Amino acid sequence: MSEPDVLVRGAGAVGLATALALSRQGLAVALLGTLAEPDTADVRAYALNAASVQLLQTLKVWDAMPAEARTAVHEMHIEGDAPGAVLDFSAWQQSLGELAWIVDAAELERALRAAVRFAPHVELVSQDVPAALQVLAEGKDAASRARLGVQMARHAYGQRGVAARLISDQAHAGLARQWFRSPDILALLPLDRPLFEGPTGPVSGHGLGLVWSVPDARADELMALSDADFTATLMDATAGAAGTLTLASPRAQWPLALAHADALHGPGWVLVGDAAHLVHPLAGQGLNLGFGDVRALAATLAAREPWRGLGDPKLLARYARERRGPVRAMAQVTDALLHLFASPAPLARECRNRGLALVNRLSPLKRLLTQGALGR
Repeated sequence: MSEPDVLVRGAGAVGLATALALSRQGLAVALLGTLAEPDTADVRAYALNAASVQLLQTLKVWDAMPAEARTAVHEMHIEGDAPGAVLDFSAWQQSLGELAWIVDAAELERALRAAVRFAPHVELVSQDVPAALQVLAEGKDAASRARLGVQMARHAYGQRGVAARLISDQAHAGLARQWFRSPDILALLPLDRPLFEGPTGPVSGHGLGLVWSVPDARADELMALSDADFTATLMDATAGAAGTLTLASPRAQWPLALAHADALHGPGWVLVGDAAHLVHPLAGQGLNLGFGDVRALAATLAAREPWRGLGDPKLLARYARERRGPVRAMAQVTDALLHLFASPAPLARECRNRGLALVNRLSPLKRLLTQGALGR
């Protein structure tokens, strides 16, 4: 490849999607990263909204994934920490095919890597190459962001996300469950693809992804438990609502934080994904925000004037303006929800439980919340 038009730094899901989206415009893209398979099993599950699915379909990645690696969510059931404090969403009531899709993280990234290998305008590079535009997609600890002098103020929540794969003796029927109980937030997501088979093998419709947000000290306790004790603790927390659960993978954990870069662009460079912003996973919107960055950047570059260069700061400012509002709004919503639901104060407990019950009775508000989560 002669000098590329774009250098994409980072080969995670957002970096790979960026390389594919820009290459579809005929731009020569250099991808700085590796396409090798990870050394460790990935137990993460992504919740993708309609806009993210549409992007992956455009990139010819969605249908390349195994069918069992993506599971439609048709209903969502949320419980507070008081009797009657529930909130239910239904795709049928919203006249939708599905509320979201739960996707195996490893399979999604595997499909993205395969697509990049066959993309005619993408070349893998192992070191810096000059380009008119650099896209920083290296994740939350992006080294190149720091070298540019960009600060990323980070507020640590003092919590960690604990993830694992589970198998239930009860079919999930496309139902996602969440429990908001101070100070924990627990989610069981329908995902048919088990990372490891259970004692009698996988059963279609019985797989679940666990995401459990807990204080740091509690995360240490959960990670130190034996598999049997961890499963027993999980059964107590869910009261058997999702059936009898069997741990089907190792456990993983990561720290949770709220963060945003103080600049999204500069002359010849732009930030996307976790290199630009972090939000709490309670709404499952982290990767959706990253894919939103990809869509906005691709649209901005495609609509540029013929005489304007790819790295023109005025051009990149258009991208930054478009993304600032949606990212800030999602960060504020997730942060407010976390503080409301994590607070042990009696008044906060009363407000959140009454709020859940009230919203559950207001169909127009539920429809508005659904449309926002879907990215529509």
